[in-house]
Amino acid sequence: MSDTSWLKETEAFLIDLDGTLYRGTEVIPDAPAFICWLEQTGRKYLYVTNNSSRRPEQVAEHLRSFGIPAEPEHVFTTSMVAAQYIKDHGGAGQKAYVIGEEGLQDALTAVGCVLSDENPDYVVQGIDRQFTYDKLKTASLCIQAGATFLATNVDKALPTEIGLLPGAGSILVAVKTASGTEPIVMGKPEARMIDYAIELLGVSKERAVVVGDNLETDILAGVNAGVRTALVLSGFSKKEHLAAAVGQPTLIVDSLTDLMKAAE
Repeated sequence: MSDTSWLKETEAFLIDLDGTLYRGTEVIPDAPAFICWLEQTGRKYLYVTNNSSRRPEQVAEHLRSFGIPAEPEHVFTTSMVAAQYIKDHGGAGQKAYVIGEEGLQDALTAVGCVLSDENPDYVVQGIDRQFTYDKLKTASLCIQAGATFLATNVDKALPTEIGLLPGAGSILVAVKTASGTEPIVMGKPEARMIDYAIELLGVSKERAVVVGDNLETDILAGVNAGVRTALVLSGFSKKEHLAAAVGQPTLIVDSLTDLMKAAE
């Protein structure tokens, strides 16, 4: 293991979910103990997820069903990033046409956005399992008329028990193709999500670490934001993927238990 002295001074952990704390419908065995250790040692943490469909309360409830300590204030979703972005660029009263589900709609209305398809300032797109041609048509026309195109994430597929299902990134391609416009992306691997999360926790980048299982999203997001990263080999990425990865992790561990021991 490389030098981990910096980890002992780390105050904030930005933690991915699927592949890091659980795999599909099964908890990763040491995940509950790892979060308990963070709380016992006074570390700050956020669950940082590209999922835009769920409200923070729903994400927290899902984590608790695995025995992982979680409250809504520990959850940071791409819907919340989109809401913060709009708040920073005009705030209350801005109109948004939404292709998305409950989590995205709630996050936007919470910052004073008006959800409308009439001359919106933004088209905000996430996962939408009721996506239709009419929604695509409306989004495309709104963007062509001048609405800013925001996308929650570029994840093309969602892994499930029956195989890979279309993700928000698949819908993104449709809207991008129809409108001829590239979106501003909110989630990992863009730096924006990590920057906002660190601001929310009130720590410096030097005292934070991104923890995840995916070189292409979690680790690259940390690299893009200038934050140290820990790749946990419990999910998507393996050691053989390192050579081809754009962003290299600061630390590689087999498990959350190993990360915990390195930080003690």
